[in-house]
Amino acid sequence: MDDKVAFITGGATGIGKRIAYSLANNGVSIIITYRKSKKAALALVTELQERYHIKALALEGDASSEKDCKQVTELAIEAFGHIDMFIHNAGPYMHERRPMTGYSSDEWNYIMNGNLNGFFYFAKEIIPHMRRRSWGRIITLGFDRCETAPGWIYRSAFAAAKSGLTSLTRTLAVEEATNGITVNMVCPGDIIGEWKEEEIIVAKGQKDVTVPIGRPGTGEDLARVITFLCDEQSDFITGSIIPVTGGKDVLGKIHKT
Repeated sequence: MDDKVAFITGGATGIGKRIAYSLANNGVSIIITYRKSKKAALALVTELQERYHIKALALEGDASSEKDCKQVTELAIEAFGHIDMFIHNAGPYMHERRPMTGYSSDEWNYIMNGNLNGFFYFAKEIIPHMRRRSWGRIITLGFDRCETAPGWIYRSAFAAAKSGLTSLTRTLAVEEATNGITVNMVCPGDIIGEWKEEEIIVAKGQKDVTVPIGRPGTGEDLARVITFLCDEQSDFITGSIIPVTGGKDVLGKIHKT
């Protein structure tokens, strides 16, 4: 994958950062976007360049803004000439538990735009470039069982946006299949806090009785799956919704709390 370029939204910290490490380790050049984490983004770019000897770039932009998405994509293409892998990791989330009627219109639109419309804004700019090279890998991130459009109490905006993104993921997979572009979704388990950037080897030293396999999930667990989906040899996998949960019923746990 030495001649490939990956575009990771929200890649400065958390799961996006771990995805960047994994792809860079496979010789992929990295472009990350960030909204507020400029210091972390620039530090990661320097680390990727020095550690993996690949090209890397950080671009500021808000995934909820169509203008930002278009501008960031143009800058990425100008700098690298092409984008081969698009991982839409960015997506605002409201940690406060709130019923649907408690959302303001601005809050609702921000979550919907960042998680669903933002993917559309980026994808419509990136896909034509992938078509020209007859090759592309697009990865979205969902949540446990989002392909069933489940109810998620106090998370209505996020759940609605991700459920819509699931359908869009599958639609694009069919539309772009003849263009050499695969489109898949990866659904994280209960991976929170510092575990988003952690390695599997660290998690194996910890016990978590709430997870059937017995340990916490990490960002590296997700990054490994995403890296495989970006590989040349994964060309027969498209339109798939892949849970990476360690067997944990994440949504079931949430409904009980």
